[in-house]
Amino acid sequence: MARRRNGRRPDGFTLIELMVAITLGMLIMAALLALYINITRTNNEMAKVNRQIENGRFAIQLLQNDLVHAGFWGGYIPRYDDLFVSDGALTAAELAALDGVDPCLAPASWDDTFKTYLLGIPVRSFEDDDALSDCKVSGALADSNILMVSHANTCAKGAVPCDGGTDTGPHIQVSSCTTPPPEPSFAIHDTAFPLRQRDCLTPAERRKIVTNFYYVGESNGQPTLMRVSLDNGDYSSVPQPLIEGIEAFRVEFLVDRKSETNEDVVYTDVIKWQDTTKKTTARNRGDGAPDAACYGSACTIDDLMNVVAVRLHVLARNLETTPGHKDTKTYQLGDTDTLGPYNDGYKRHVFSTTVRLNNISGRRDTP
Repeated sequence: MARRRNGRRPDGFTLIELMVAITLGMLIMAALLALYINITRTNNEMAKVNRQIENGRFAIQLLQNDLVHAGFWGGYIPRYDDLFVSDGALTAAELAALDGVDPCLAPASWDDTFKTYLLGIPVRSFEDDDALSDCKVSGALADSNILMVSHANTCAKGAVPCDGGTDTGPHIQVSSCTTPPPEPSFAIHDTAFPLRQRDCLTPAERRKIVTNFYYVGESNGQPTLMRVSLDNGDYSSVPQPLIEGIEAFRVEFLVDRKSETNEDVVYTDVIKWQDTTKKTTARNRGDGAPDAACYGSACTIDDLMNVVAVRLHVLARNLETTPGHKDTKTYQLGDTDTLGPYNDGYKRHVFSTTVRLNNISGRRDTP
């Protein structure tokens, strides 16, 4: 048996020391791996939540940006809502005829009744797409309303950067000329534009008529906010996917039913003034403030002509499931709709806002 030199131990680790070191190293690596996995999982969840919030807010903002223009017709005010027109009442037959208007009527067939409908009812909602096949609206999910928004383009045709002058669909032209013989107050055409500005010489601006339908459909296996638009005199042949992860969509209309003097809005009667000499405070034309709400098919034509604000509700969900998560929550979309629980692995959130229709409510504001 060899003796130790100078009484020292041999250099290196013993087997026991090596095994202890390996065990400690493995424990440290396991802890670092667990930390990495937890951080990665947290980052993934944060990314999912951030995208969900971004999609929900973007959907609300997109809808809001279109709704704020609803009822803008380049300076034209429907005669029954124009406080400077004393004989602007609709007949009972005219009002009743609006109830049977096909919202998808081709522009070539737009008659006076449809034009009254278009100008007087710039927002409307539908509960399914059965009546909108001619608008190319298809594939609407069960938890989606279909919102229609109509208005004139905010820039005149040919302006830069407007539609580039290439749009051949219907446009509205509003006259400012009062020299005899008086011109019609407005005209909707796709080829002839005869109306003039205040100098009665310069052609009046013309603006493209915009009509959009928004609803939730499916795209690439995801519930998606979709849009169909009136373009070049026809509706888009294919619905346009806008924002993924939008699972449900509800619309509430806030209706101006009473005037400042608490009288009902009545379009089938001429304007009645509180002060008949100064013609102030229209007693039967509303005050621009909502007094009631209606939903979908429960909204009558009379309601729709008096909508002054729209309340939007959007349910956004993650695009991917979260392991170990089960969605047992219920979601309130407005006063009448409760959705869920879904009992799946997706996380969800409701986004809501109220949009004032300035072009309609502003006409009725009482100073």
